[in-house]
Amino acid sequence: MTAIARPSSRSRLLSIIGGSAGNLVEWYDWYVYAAFALYFAPVFFPREDPTAQLLSTGAIFAIGFLMRPIGAWAMGIYADRKGRKAGLTVSILLMSGGSMLIACTPTYASIGVGAPILLVLARLLQGLSVGGEYGASATYLSEMAGSERRGFWSSFQYVTLIMGQLIALAVLLVLQRLLGEAALESWGWRIPFFIGGLLALIVLVLRRRLLETEHHQKAAQRTDVPKSSLFSLLRHHPGAAALVVALTAGGTLAFYTYTTYMQKYLVNSAGFSRVTASEIMAGTLFLFMLAQPLFGALSDRIGRRPLMIGFGLAGLLGTVPLFRALEQAQSSAAAFALVMASLVAVSGYTSINAVVKAELFPAHIRALGVALPYAVANALFGGSAEYVALQLKDWGQESAFYWYVSGMIGLSLVAYVVMSETKLSSLIDRD
Repeated sequence: MTAIARPSSRSRLLSIIGGSAGNLVEWYDWYVYAAFALYFAPVFFPREDPTAQLLSTGAIFAIGFLMRPIGAWAMGIYADRKGRKAGLTVSILLMSGGSMLIACTPTYASIGVGAPILLVLARLLQGLSVGGEYGASATYLSEMAGSERRGFWSSFQYVTLIMGQLIALAVLLVLQRLLGEAALESWGWRIPFFIGGLLALIVLVLRRRLLETEHHQKAAQRTDVPKSSLFSLLRHHPGAAALVVALTAGGTLAFYTYTTYMQKYLVNSAGFSRVTASEIMAGTLFLFMLAQPLFGALSDRIGRRPLMIGFGLAGLLGTVPLFRALEQAQSSAAAFALVMASLVAVSGYTSINAVVKAELFPAHIRALGVALPYAVANALFGGSAEYVALQLKDWGQESAFYWYVSGMIGLSLVAYVVMSETKLSSLIDRD
């Protein structure tokens, strides 16, 4: 067996930062679509009803999520067999290609139905990318972090994820101020996609210099374990895979409801202007981002399970009252406080969900085990959140969505209550 050099503390830190930087750009590219949908929806779907336009873009947003299980399956296996670094490199290439395709796609007025078809193709590429990114990134950060501060360091996956969304919103705010509504709707919405595509190419260079994790190197030398595959996952780890789906379902629905859909809800339902809604989301997301390491560090002290149970209880009992209050919010300050309350609650899930999943699987199948069940739950509940909300609103039953979110969080709460404490039974420490 080849000797494996243990990285220094400095090398370990630089690798965590490098992996996180790539994650930031990956999720910036993903969220730019949601942040600018209000502007490019009429370009690709020229219908008079704004809700119908958003339904069309929301459907394509959901289609991107449907590709995530395929990306998770293919690149999860790739990252388990070829290395976490290799998986991260492929994912950023796919994301860059998708962003540049959206930036260059002609309008519906120019090429007709070809425009939304190209938009769908771009989102399929990005869906493949993000499907593989989550598993490879969660696994990489969890394996690179030491056992005593694993919750803290792995929380940076959502720090960079939120930062990507925040930067997308910041670009939106800047362009709103510099270009104005007409220019943004005409051509300005293309700028953030060009930015994302170019940044992804820069990150590609950074990711090629990352260290491979010790855990993968050791697993790659073993001959007594089966190769990563869907068959192996379902045969040897069905309980852990099912648990990932269960604990993800309510968490991912809440996350996409409170972050991605919330911007549109503030405009389309609560009656705020697009600029005000963007400013509210930028401020709350910034504080949400800062909260992740705090919750992650707390999990290193008290365990992962109490934080997830706290989120489950808050989401089950508080979701419907929160949306009712937002319906009546008369000021941006009140809306800010309500959105912030929802994001503090969901931090009990977002800050530690990656490390919890990584701790459930052995190294030789960890990337696939983390990525695929998560992607399935994400496609079913996270990616469809915006579409379900808008469809229910279109049917005049918007309040049903509040109960739907509350109920799904309640179902995940059952999983949080019955599961064991992964901090104490972590399979990462047994690699």
